[in-house]
Amino acid sequence: MIKDTSAQDIQVKTPANHKKRFLLIIAVLLLVIAATYGVMSGSDATKSFSQEKVQIAKVEIKTLIRDVAASGKIVAANAPHIYSPERGFVSLHVKAGDTVTKGDELAVLHSPELTNELKQQQSVLQRLEGELKRQHLQSRRDSLTLTKTLDMASVELNAAQREDRRAKLSIKKHLISQIDLEKAIDDLSRAQLTYKHAQQEVALAKDTLAFELQAAKSDVERQQLIVDELHRKVNELSIRATVTGIVGNLLVQQKAAVTQSQPLMTLVDLSHFEAQLQVPESYANELGLGMDVELKLGNETIMGVLSAISPEVNNREVTTRVRFTSNSNNIRQNQRLTARILLDNRQNVLQVKRGAFMQQGGIVAYKIDGNFARRIPISVGATSINAVEILSGLNENDEIIISSYNQFNQADTLLLN
Repeated sequence: MIKDTSAQDIQVKTPANHKKRFLLIIAVLLLVIAATYGVMSGSDATKSFSQEKVQIAKVEIKTLIRDVAASGKIVAANAPHIYSPERGFVSLHVKAGDTVTKGDELAVLHSPELTNELKQQQSVLQRLEGELKRQHLQSRRDSLTLTKTLDMASVELNAAQREDRRAKLSIKKHLISQIDLEKAIDDLSRAQLTYKHAQQEVALAKDTLAFELQAAKSDVERQQLIVDELHRKVNELSIRATVTGIVGNLLVQQKAAVTQSQPLMTLVDLSHFEAQLQVPESYANELGLGMDVELKLGNETIMGVLSAISPEVNNREVTTRVRFTSNSNNIRQNQRLTARILLDNRQNVLQVKRGAFMQQGGIVAYKIDGNFARRIPISVGATSINAVEILSGLNENDEIIISSYNQFNQADTLLLN
């Protein structure tokens, strides 16, 4: 009797099942992801970011220098305009870019009207000078006549005095009558009166002659001043350089007709430069003359002070001028530069490096706490190009994310890995 078929059983080896192993690995990975999600849920984290993709800065206490960034160019501090002194036709002797020395002739203005007026006034001056000479001769002639009259009166007075003495002696000797004596006395009185009046007339005539001579001299001097002024204007028709430098722009054409005080050209004094900066109008009220300015020319940094502020705003910018306080051999006309205007210098200020996080208005920040960054409210104060003052929400040595928060979507907690 056969009990069973166990004697016929053969053990068969089953090949390894790779599919089960793969499924097991997937299950383990799912468990790890679930655990990670549980950790994140337990920590209120909603986003995960690589720490290398964000910028982190430490909150520190140090000096805060409030400054304003500006850009501009180098300009000549002395760039005068040359104007036409009179109306006429201009002949230019220089071209734009020519080097000139102070006193060099730049142009000549031809003014027929002014030249003709000078000749007319010179003719008037010659006539007045002739009148003055004639007045001198007339004064000498009149003086001679007056002297003659006075001398004749003096002779008559002397003769009357002699007749008076003779008559008095004769009357004592009874040689003449009383009537002859009285006639001699009357003749003396008449001679004395004539002499006295002659003296007064001569004195008055001399004063009159002196006055007329002085009036003639005044007319000549006045006319001489007119001629001198016209000479000065004619000499200024030769237009000369007022500074040593180069010719900037020619504002008129060769042989052009110009009016009085019309600009002809510009000169640029290359020995004195300033920086012209364009500052955003939002900082206009904080600018002040004498503020220190740090100028960046290529790889060189030089210092200056704010010397002028424009009273008007153009294209939402304010134009300022900076005078250099240190020397440099690399300054060139119209050279571009960047600058920092130092508005304020505060000691012991809680601050953090400035970054794109300020795009949120400076009211929130992500504070680093281990591998997490938590969103907290903050308030900021003064700002500079490189730093931001922290008024509340953070303490010294805290670390925050200073890069842009746009990618965080206002998450309360971030996981940094």
